[in-house]
Amino acid sequence: MLSYGEAFYQLKSELQSLYDAQEATAVAHELLYSITGLEKMDRLMRKDEPLTEAQQKLYDTCKADLLKGKPLQYVTGTAWFMGKEFKVNEHVLIPRPETEELVDWIIKDHKVKQDISILDIGTGSGCIPISLQLALPGATTLSCDISEEAIEVAKENARKLEADISFIKTDFLNQKMWYNFEQYDVIVSNPPYIPQKEYKNMHTNVRDFEPSLALFVPDDDALLFYRNIAEFGKTNMKPDGVIYCELHKDHAEKTEQMFREKGYKTELRKDMHGNERMIKAQL
Repeated sequence: MLSYGEAFYQLKSELQSLYDAQEATAVAHELLYSITGLEKMDRLMRKDEPLTEAQQKLYDTCKADLLKGKPLQYVTGTAWFMGKEFKVNEHVLIPRPETEELVDWIIKDHKVKQDISILDIGTGSGCIPISLQLALPGATTLSCDISEEAIEVAKENARKLEADISFIKTDFLNQKMWYNFEQYDVIVSNPPYIPQKEYKNMHTNVRDFEPSLALFVPDDDALLFYRNIAEFGKTNMKPDGVIYCELHKDHAEKTEQMFREKGYKTELRKDMHGNERMIKAQL
C-alpha cells in the first residue's frame, strides 16, 4: 500500500499532465482528504502511514478517473457552495463560485423581507434554491428543471440540508406549461447560455463530463432562455418583483438590451474576475 505521502506526491505528479502545478496540488489534497478524512496537516504528520486496502482501491479508481479528465467533484460526488456540501453527479452542473455571488446579491436584497416567494428556473444540484431558502427561512421556494435526474439530486440535497423546497419537472421553454406557475417576488436562474459552437474550445472536464442539457443553447439563439424568462416575468412576477440571472460574459450587454426592450429596468454586475456575469431586472 502507498503511504499518505507517496499517494499525494504520485497523484500530484501525474495530474500535472492535465493541470498546472498549483491546481494539481489542490486536487491531490482534496482527493486525499476525501479518501482518508484527514486534513493536510494531519496527513503530513502521518505521511509514512499506509493507506488501508479499501483506501488504496478507492485511490486507484479515483486517480484513474481524474486522469481521464473527470472533474474532482464528480469523482468525490460532492461540491461546496455557500459553505455547504452538496451532492453532485453527471446529471447536474458543478456549482461555481461566480454563482455564489449571484445568490449573495439576492440574499442581501431580500434579507429584511418576510414571506417572499421565490422561483428558481433550472434546479441542477439545487445549490441556488437551497442556499436561498436557508438564508431566507421565511421564503416559499419552488424550483423547476426538465431533468428528472437533476431534480432527484436536488431533492436529496434539500433533505440533507433541511431546506423546505418544492420541486417540479417541466420544460420551461414550453410556454403552454406556464399556467402551472403562480406569481413570484423573486425569479432566479442560471440557465443554459453557451452557444453550441463553443463546445470544441471548452476544457475537456466540462465538455466531456458536465450535462450538455444544462450548458448549451443554439448558435443562432444565445438568449433563448433569457427571452423566455423576460416574457414569463411579465405575467408571473408580482408587482415590485425582481429577476436575477447569471450571464454569459460575452452576451451580457445583449441580454441587458433585450430585457430593456421588453420594458425592464436593469442592473449588470461584475463577478470576482471583473466580467459582467449577473443581471437584475424589474418592470
